[in-house]
Amino acid sequence: MNKIALFVDVQNIYYTCREAYQRQFNYRKLWQHLSTQGEIVSAVAYAIHRGDDGQLKFQDALRHIGFELKLKPFIQRSDGSAKGDWDVGITIDVLDVAPNVDTVILLSGDGDFAILLEKITQKYDVKVEIYGVPQLTAKALMDAATQFNPIDDVLLL
Repeated sequence: MNKIALFVDVQNIYYTCREAYQRQFNYRKLWQHLSTQGEIVSAVAYAIHRGDDGQLKFQDALRHIGFELKLKPFIQRSDGSAKGDWDVGITIDVLDVAPNVDTVILLSGDGDFAILLEKITQKYDVKVEIYGVPQLTAKALMDAATQFNPIDDVLLL
């Protein structure tokens, strides 16, 4: 059976779906779809924790679906900009799990992950799928993936 590891860059998916469609991503629908393609042996969602009610409900919903949540505090810098980036954490976790699965699925449009995908496909011969909003997903990321799955109406609430 196809062993699947699923990684979600929650902020990236939230903002790209909002910008492109003014809608939210449907994590339950994705889970149902992927469950037909194999066994989800690992599913991690990486998010920034602000502690508001809406966010807490969303986090509970993800846990209920089957995701492990990894949270970082929201950091407001003195210049007004914000910091909250999981790129290194996601990269480490992907590198840890890639040798033990058949398929790595990443939900992100961030081109910084392209080099990671190239590395694991060459080193571990895994299939790598990306889910992203087409017009907001880096071309380098799409090119590095075995398969690009556009986020469209089917995967939106």
